[in-house]
Amino acid sequence: MSRTLPTIFDLFSQADVPLARSRGGLGIGLTLVRTLVELHGGKVRATSAGPGKGSEFEVRLPAGVEHPEVPPDTETHPASGAGTPRTVLVVDDNVDAATLLGEALRRRGHTVHLAHDGASALETAARVAPEIVLLDLALPDSDGHEVAARLRSELGLTESLLIAVTGYGQRHHRARSAEAGIAHHIVKPVDLARLDQILAAWEPRVGSPKAPAAGAPA
Repeated sequence: MSRTLPTIFDLFSQADVPLARSRGGLGIGLTLVRTLVELHGGKVRATSAGPGKGSEFEVRLPAGVEHPEVPPDTETHPASGAGTPRTVLVVDDNVDAATLLGEALRRRGHTVHLAHDGASALETAARVAPEIVLLDLALPDSDGHEVAARLRSELGLTESLLIAVTGYGQRHHRARSAEAGIAHHIVKPVDLARLDQILAAWEPRVGSPKAPAAGAPA
């Protein structure tokens, strides 16, 4: 366990012990814990004295005033340095991960829509014409690169910013994203500070994408 501590909160990280792997965990639970804690301005850390001596997890959260729940698909006041509020589509078959990322973006003032497969991503994009698409590349019904191509060719979202959000970050993965017209390739778990920089710096070349005409393919 002690050797695992530096990476214990990384996506797909698992302790290299037979019991941990025999129970079939995916290694995403602690990543979600860290993301949720950080969304509330806190920090989490793990400590252990060594194998067989147990582990301790410490969560620190700032004291503050409770904020009312933000309803889905609505704008909030942008946080300092968050840039221009945008219409964002988050596409990820991991519902928890998509929800957490969507909430982080809403807190930054963006209008957020969620989709959990390629078909619903295209249907939602046809309806809301997102300026930003955060796209998981391993979707249950289609390849994320194919979805990216259809967003461009079928829906005409040529000015939208496409960002891959994926668990794969090797050079050939990044190259394939670039070939599909995806401007940025972010490896999970999402570095929110980096994402803030990307969104704050982006401006469409011509203007915000126009909503597709009625009857546009979904």
